[in-house]
Amino acid sequence: MIRGLWSRETVALVLVLAMAPLAATWLMAMRGDGLLRLLSALAVVYGWQLIFLMIRAQPPSLAGIVTALAIAMLAPTGLGPVAFVLGASFGVVIGELVFGGWGRNILHPATVAVAFLGFGYPAAPWPDLAIPAAWGALGTLVVALAFGLYSMRLIGGAAIALTFAALAGLPVLDPFVAPAILAPMALLVCDPVTSASTQSGRWGQGLLYGGLVALFLGAWTSASALQVALSAALLANLAAPLLDELALLAWRSRRRRHHG
Repeated sequence: MIRGLWSRETVALVLVLAMAPLAATWLMAMRGDGLLRLLSALAVVYGWQLIFLMIRAQPPSLAGIVTALAIAMLAPTGLGPVAFVLGASFGVVIGELVFGGWGRNILHPATVAVAFLGFGYPAAPWPDLAIPAAWGALGTLVVALAFGLYSMRLIGGAAIALTFAALAGLPVLDPFVAPAILAPMALLVCDPVTSASTQSGRWGQGLLYGGLVALFLGAWTSASALQVALSAALLANLAAPLLDELALLAWRSRRRRHHG
C-alpha cells in the first residue's frame, strides 16, 4: 500500500468492500431474516456512534458496517429484540467506543458482542451458516489480502493448522463446518486492528486459531461448529498482544546475542 493514500477511513472503506462477497452470499441464503438482523445491528452500531459523536465529537466510522455484519451473522438466534440490542450495545460500547473508536480497540467489538450473548444466553441456538458462505469468506480473504489489509502469515498459519486437522480426520472440510470456520476468520481473526502486528505473532495467531478449532472439534462434541470457531477466534485474538510481546522479546534476545 502507498502510505500517503491511506487514512483510517480509507482502510475502513476498503475493508467494507472486501466484505461484499461474504455479505452477499449470506444475505442470499438468509433473505429477509438476514436483512432484518443486519439492519437491526446497523441501527444499534450507528445509534451508539451518534451518541458518542455528540458526547466527544467522535465521527462515525464505516467500520461499523463490518461490526454490524459480524454481529448479524454470528450472534445466537432466537433472541428477543431486547437481548439482541443489549448484546450488540455491549460489544460496540465496551469493545470499541470507550477506547476511542475503531483503530484503537483491543478486541473486535463483534467478538465482544457475540461472546456476551453466548455467555448470557447459553440456551440460544447458534446459527448454521449456509454452504455458500464458505466461498464468500474465501472471496473476502482474497480481496483483503490483495489490498494488504489482511496478513498472509496469519492466514497461512491457520491454513497449516487446519490442514493437519483435516489429515487427522477432523471434519474441517465438511461443507457444513467449513463456513463456520472461515466466516469468523474473515470477520474477526484477521481484523487489521485487533490481530497480531509482528511477523512471528501473526504466524502464531494463525496457528493458534487453527489449532484451537481442531482441539475443540475433537474434544467439545456438544458444541456447534460456529460455537467452536467463535471460541477459538476469541482466544486467538486475546492472545495476539502476548504473541507480539513474545516475538519482540525473541527479537531483543537475538539482537543482544548478535551485538554482545
